Order: sequence, then structure tokens, then C-alpha cells
Amino acid sequence: MLMIRLARFGAKKKPTYRVVVIEKDRARDSKAIEVLGHYNPVADPAVVQLDHARIEHWTKSGAQLSDTVARLVKANPAPVEQPAA
Repeated sequence: MLMIRLARFGAKKKPTYRVVVIEKDRARDSKAIEVLGHYNPVADPAVVQLDHARIEHWTKSGAQLSDTVARLVKANPAPVEQPAA
């Protein structure tokens, strides 16, 4: 089963995370299938950059969101495109 979850990077006490698609049984920092965004909780305010189109593609393909990634997606929705006038 595929999961969309966080992979930890960065130095000790200064974490940054990548939002990745990965097999559920793999280790946290194993090789990911695709990187879908970045999350930096240390910055003030926290920096969240997500590729909403790819997240939607993977969820339609059967990937499950982790609790934390679901919270990040809900708190940072995709920007609404304005129709050209």
C-alpha cells in the first residue's frame, strides 16, 4: 500500500521534512517514489509547500494520507484559480 507521509531531513534539532509517496512498510527515510512538497516547522511562520495536483493524483490512485500530511493539506488548501476575463 502506498502512503503520502513525511520524511525527515535536516540537522539535529533543526528538522525539515519532505512530503513523499512511499510504500507503507518502508523505513521513514527510505527512497521515495515521488517528492510532493516540503515542510519546515522551524521557520516562523512554518513554511509549507505542497504540489496539490500530484497529491490529488496519488490519492485517486489509492495512496493514503498520513494524519500529519492530511492536517497540512487541510490547513494549506490549493490556491483557487481565477477564470480569465
